[in-house]
Amino acid sequence: MERPDFFKLKNGRKVKLPFSNEEYNQRVNKLRILMDKKNLDIIILTSMHNIAYYTGFIYCSFGRPYGCIVTNKKITTISANIDASQPWRRSHCDNVIYTDWKRDNFLKAIVSIIGTDDPSKNIGIENDHITLDVRDKIGSIFTFSVFSDVSRDLMKLRMIKSDEEIEIIKNGSRIADIGGAEIVKNIKEDATELEIAISGRDKMEREIAKTYPDAEYMDTWVWFQSGINTDGAHNPKTNRKIKKGDILSLNTFPMISGYYTALERTLFFDSVDDESLKAWEANVKVHKRGLELIKPGVKCSNICNELNELFAELGYLQYRTFGYGHSFGVLSHFYGREAGLELREDIDTVLDENMVISMEPMILIPEGKPGAGGYREHDILVIGKNGAENITKFPFGPDNNIIKN
Repeated sequence: MERPDFFKLKNGRKVKLPFSNEEYNQRVNKLRILMDKKNLDIIILTSMHNIAYYTGFIYCSFGRPYGCIVTNKKITTISANIDASQPWRRSHCDNVIYTDWKRDNFLKAIVSIIGTDDPSKNIGIENDHITLDVRDKIGSIFTFSVFSDVSRDLMKLRMIKSDEEIEIIKNGSRIADIGGAEIVKNIKEDATELEIAISGRDKMEREIAKTYPDAEYMDTWVWFQSGINTDGAHNPKTNRKIKKGDILSLNTFPMISGYYTALERTLFFDSVDDESLKAWEANVKVHKRGLELIKPGVKCSNICNELNELFAELGYLQYRTFGYGHSFGVLSHFYGREAGLELREDIDTVLDENMVISMEPMILIPEGKPGAGGYREHDILVIGKNGAENITKFPFGPDNNIIKN
C-alpha cells in the first residue's frame, strides 16, 4: 500500500476561534506589509506563539516539527498526522498534514506549499526558535535562497495589542483574581501547597469555560509556594505543609487560548515578624512607585533605574532578583516572550498606547538572614493615550494579606 507523505483532511467544521476573522486578517495583512518592506517572498513560522498569533492554532509538538507558511497570497499551517483535523478546525486558514511513514515528510509538506519553480527565494525564519536541524534541511532544499531572521520584527508587531486582545487579557486578569481569592479561602495550617494550588486552578478553569464556552482548555496553572520555596519566582508547587508564620507566594496563571495572565502576591500565614514586615513593606513601596511610573512615553530602562534607586534607599537593592515587569499576550511558561518590552536596565523601548505590561518587583532574602523569603507583588497594566489602567484588582500588602484562616 502506497501511503501519502502529506495530505489535506477537513474533518468536521471550522469552530469559533478566540478572535474574529477580521482580527486574524489584520494580523496577516500587517505581516505581509513587513514581508514587502523586507523584500521577503515567504515566511516560515515554527514557534507556538507566532503560529497561534497568526492562525489561532496552538500546537502540541511532542518532539515533532510544526510550521506555518505565509506568502503574499496564502497562509497554511503544517501539522503532524497524529493531530488529524484539529489544526484545520482550530485555525482561520488552510492546513496540510504530514505523515510519519517516511523521514522528513514535514519538509516535503513545505515544498508542496512553496514549490520549487524558483530556487532563489527570500525566506524569513525565526532564528530564536527554529532548530539547527530543520534550518539546515530547509537550506538544503532551497539551496539558492536567502534566509533572514524575522523574530524581532514579529515580536514588535505582537507588542502592540488590538482591542480584541486587550479584552481577552482583561478577562484573564479578572479570572486570575478569582483564582487568588479561592486560594486564600483554602489556606489552613497543615494544608499542602499542592492541595491549595489545585483549588485555585480548578476555580479558574471553570470560570474560563463559563466565559469562553467554545475554547479549548489547557495549561492554566498555579504556583503556590511557602517558606524556602518562595525564593524563586518559578518554583513549582510541592507537598510542603503550611505552618503559622510562613511567608507565602500566591501565583495564579489562567491561560485562555494561548494568552497568559498572572496574579502574584506575598502573603503571611497567621502572623509576620518585624524583619519580614520591614522587607515586605519595602517591596510594596517599590511596587506602588512602579505602578505610578508606568505611562505612555516613558522608557523601560528609566523606570528600572528609578526603582533601583528606591530599593537602594530602602536598603534592599542587593536582594532584587529580576526585571520589574514584562509584556503580556501570546506567551506562557514554555513558549513565547516579548523581550523587547521588559522593565530592565538594558531595554530602551518607550511605552506606547495598547502595550500591556506588568509591574512585579521581587526581592529574595536568603535563609538564615532576618526576614528570609521571597517577596513579590504583580499587577498588569494596559497603556492608554494619557495613562495606564491597572486591571489587577486583588489587594496587596500587609494590611490585606496576613491570612488568619
